[in-house]
Amino acid sequence: MTEPVRILDGNIFVLSDDSGDIEADPGTPRGYFSFDTRFLSLWRLTVNGERLNPLAIDDPQYFSVRFFLVPGEPTQYVDAEVSVIRERTLAGSFEERLTILNHREEATDFTVRVDAGSDFSPRGTVREQRASTGRIYQRVEHQCLRLGYQREKLRRETVISTTEPAQVDEGGFTYQVRVGPHGSWTTMLHVHGLVLRPDGEDVREHLHRRRQRTGPEMERDLDRWLAEAPKLTCDWDVVTTTYQRSLVDLAALRFSPLTLPDQVMPSGGLPWAAGLLGRDSIFTSLQSLPFTPSLAVATLRMLGIDQGAVLDDFRDEEPGKILREFRYGERTAFEERPQSPYYGAADLTPLYVILLDEYERWTGDVDLVREFEAETRAALHWIDEYGDIMGNGYVWYQRRNEQSGLENQCWKEGLNSISYRDGRLPGLPRATCELQGYAYDAKIRGARLAREFWHDPAYADRLEREAAELKERFNRDFWVSDGEYYALALDADGNQVDALSSNIGHLLWSGIVPESRAQRIVEHLLGPRLFSGWGVRTLAMGEGRYNPLGYHVGTVWPFDNSFIAWGLHRYGFRAEAGRIAEGIIEVARYFKGRLPEAFGGYGRELTRHPVPYPTANSPSAGSTGASLLLLRVVLGLEPYGDDLVVAPAVPERFGRVELFDVPGRWGRIDAVAPAAREVHHGR
Repeated sequence: MTEPVRILDGNIFVLSDDSGDIEADPGTPRGYFSFDTRFLSLWRLTVNGERLNPLAIDDPQYFSVRFFLVPGEPTQYVDAEVSVIRERTLAGSFEERLTILNHREEATDFTVRVDAGSDFSPRGTVREQRASTGRIYQRVEHQCLRLGYQREKLRRETVISTTEPAQVDEGGFTYQVRVGPHGSWTTMLHVHGLVLRPDGEDVREHLHRRRQRTGPEMERDLDRWLAEAPKLTCDWDVVTTTYQRSLVDLAALRFSPLTLPDQVMPSGGLPWAAGLLGRDSIFTSLQSLPFTPSLAVATLRMLGIDQGAVLDDFRDEEPGKILREFRYGERTAFEERPQSPYYGAADLTPLYVILLDEYERWTGDVDLVREFEAETRAALHWIDEYGDIMGNGYVWYQRRNEQSGLENQCWKEGLNSISYRDGRLPGLPRATCELQGYAYDAKIRGARLAREFWHDPAYADRLEREAAELKERFNRDFWVSDGEYYALALDADGNQVDALSSNIGHLLWSGIVPESRAQRIVEHLLGPRLFSGWGVRTLAMGEGRYNPLGYHVGTVWPFDNSFIAWGLHRYGFRAEAGRIAEGIIEVARYFKGRLPEAFGGYGRELTRHPVPYPTANSPSAGSTGASLLLLRVVLGLEPYGDDLVVAPAVPERFGRVELFDVPGRWGRIDAVAPAAREVHHGR
């Protein structure tokens, strides 16, 4: 199956084939999606009864695409007497301009047909064979086709209008047109997806008014976004290509939640993670702080607004807990699934504290730290009160919702991702190692916030004492002495879940690893079992469940690697961090500058080029942010008070790197790394 052609605007997107048609077979995410609903599952163009084939595709911006088409099979392309241009734009709603070009010397009659339909599938169920529980209807209203779905009080509608006269029926639009010699005919089709209240009002009308922009307005917005970001030059052109692609993709993934219609935060990615996902938003905000710090503000504010307040088993909600996701689809509305919102993630609550502290360190925005003092204290309280299920000082997870809650509530959510060395799966609850690192880091950072901004030194002292105790306890219980690495997790009996995994790299990032053990951890991360030559595998070769194409059991994730590199840098292993950065950046060369969400863990010597993971999101927020964080790492960018320290350790292949106008509490500063003639390994 060929890659779909995509345009997007935050959590609204269109996926089609390379002719622009949408025919959503079961299991394929093709369609026009908005707020977790597929509003078009059929969008097919024919001319005189013939399907169209692409000559070229021009996608100059993330929100627009042009298809240059001719009718018939490829053998008929020579001296085609008619051609078609489809110009598609997504700016709050979906617009398509159709142009028929007559290349004959005489006037010609054409029958142009656009078939339209929708199954109104909730986005999370398009991979399933779904029996509709509501009523689908079609209604013709003059030059308008209204497709609808109703289940009790829930209503979704797709309203399609045309600027040129057409015969409209319940299946689409038919145009009988005469085009003069060497002339053209054009119509504009407007497609609006509506989420209707019982009174018929679109619940997102205020958001539509703000986001309904023209193509030129979208272009100006993108130009402003790129102009505000630092400017990069690098001798290795793959770096600059990837950087530019990442900034554009990050712009494309911005969306405004209904609660904060005037602010933007990062969406998770296409097609499976478009929308409010706490983990993606936090990690991406951390990755992009030196480049687009404004994303962190909306992320902190939105997640703070929806912070858990009660005990709710259905949603896995607990007081102080940060949400995993918020969905708007049909199954959520009828509580067939718990994402309204859903809190099944044990890592996000300490990560929220980490993001707030890192944001202040970078920007000096003290007001935000004070604004979210209560939420941050509640998050820190959750770590000890609800995260410590077993009462032994560790953060554990066990779903409250036994029917539809997530079993694994760390970033590796795959069912088989947490395993013993021999491949057995532990029971619940589980305490994965990186959760303890995040909790340690959150306490250290929370102490700084309490002492410097909340004027509560006693609380700060307590948090630092608890962090020190956690570090000592962790290094006793998680250390696998016969392999000299940290166990992936502890099981409910306190036994080590002893698989070797990439999670140990997150421990370096958190700072919970003693200096005396860091060298051994680095040797594992860059050794042949974990390091593929492109990046660090999620699970080491030789482990019972290792699979180079397994979701979290052998694939390589750029997001994961960026935080591992940050951890290596923290402990002074800058050449090793550069090695990871070089491998991951080179992967982008094979994907036109866009890092995939994940790719196969095959050894580099085996495949010569990275093998895509078949159902990866693209673009993916975490992978988009990975190149940004890797740049921060190799340039050695760290805020100290009101100053930005630049301590580059750039791999020789990069050559000279210059990053101009890095924003922060210091204003704007340039970071320059001269070309390195050699790299010294170690510290």
